[in-house]
Amino acid sequence: MSAPPSLWRDRDFRGLWLGQTLSQLGEQTSLVVLPLLAVLTFGVGSGELGVLRAVGQAPTLLLSLFVGAWIDGWRTRTVLVLADVGRMVLLAGAAAAAWLDWLGLPALFVVVFGAGVLSVFFDGAYQVSLARLVTHNQLVRGNSALEGSRSAAQIGGPALGGALVSLLSAPAAIASGAMFFTLSFLPVRRIRRTETIPERPGRSLRVGRRISEGLRFVAGESLLRTVCLASAAFQFFFAATMTAYLLFLPRELHLSGAAVGLALAATGPGALVGALLAARLPARFGHGRVIVVAAALGDGAFLCVPALHGPSAMTMSALVAVNVVFGIGGQLVNVTLMAVRQAVTPHGMQGRAAATIMFVGMGSSPLGSLLGGLLAQESGPRTALLVTAVGMLLSPALMALSPLVRLGRDLG
Repeated sequence: MSAPPSLWRDRDFRGLWLGQTLSQLGEQTSLVVLPLLAVLTFGVGSGELGVLRAVGQAPTLLLSLFVGAWIDGWRTRTVLVLADVGRMVLLAGAAAAAWLDWLGLPALFVVVFGAGVLSVFFDGAYQVSLARLVTHNQLVRGNSALEGSRSAAQIGGPALGGALVSLLSAPAAIASGAMFFTLSFLPVRRIRRTETIPERPGRSLRVGRRISEGLRFVAGESLLRTVCLASAAFQFFFAATMTAYLLFLPRELHLSGAAVGLALAATGPGALVGALLAARLPARFGHGRVIVVAAALGDGAFLCVPALHGPSAMTMSALVAVNVVFGIGGQLVNVTLMAVRQAVTPHGMQGRAAATIMFVGMGSSPLGSLLGGLLAQESGPRTALLVTAVGMLLSPALMALSPLVRLGRDLG
């Protein structure tokens, strides 16, 4: 996750890294704040919560391939700033509406969908921006810094969101996301280096050809194909699990908002440990073995949750332990898989390969959220959580049965 001193002394890179880190925190925090408020404030049912989460995740499925091809023809700093400002305005408006008691479920659907659209543009643009800002020799370390921040935000952001809901009023919790996006665009807009922009893909045929090239490349590379399939399985069942989880904690275990925030916050220290281990374990035991074992342990930890009952100290201790283990495994898998993807992908294909994997992986999340809500509605949050937690183990199983597990210590 660290970069050489020469890279960190680069003002433009620091601006990109800081802006991306703050933006990812805002995005991941809001992904929990808004659904959790819908449960605790609006009293939405299981099916409605599944639909709400699916609406927020749908733009990844609908737009990621297009954005990955389109973004090559635009100045990325402009796209990053506009995406941040747009999300800031959306969340600030939602916070104001909540303060005036005007925020209802239909408006919440609009907010989560709009924020999801802008997040797809931001996530596509920052990866291209790095390639235009740093030298070729700095690219791998720069990507490690950015992707490490993104992985940490994906794990720690939900924990922060749970804490904010428990400590703040609904308007203040929503406004916290707007604050992150405000802080994000300030360093990004100070990036001054001139970008070399390829020919703008004005015709849909050009965009379609670029998308097709990315799809064919990932499908034809066995390791990336495995990463795609395992990512799709994980994101599908993780989205389903989180939908059931957000219902299970307050309704079955009768935990307060503060207790939910504490349980989710435990992933933060776990992610830090996972990041430290990612710098050492793959070089000692082999990349493939570390990825599979970490995924199996981290995902398997959720199997303990459906067995818990009541808001006792033992229950809270078990939830904290589960989230710590999940944080360790999740961060270790994310960072190591990112290194594998970079090692097997040519420089000119990095953006499209990343967009393709995001499309296949994250694109399954809306369907998973719908499944989690439906299962919780039909069979109860506890049964739904058990079924979806078992499903999460499909991801390490796919990797264990593929050539990925045989990757050794050296990726070169």
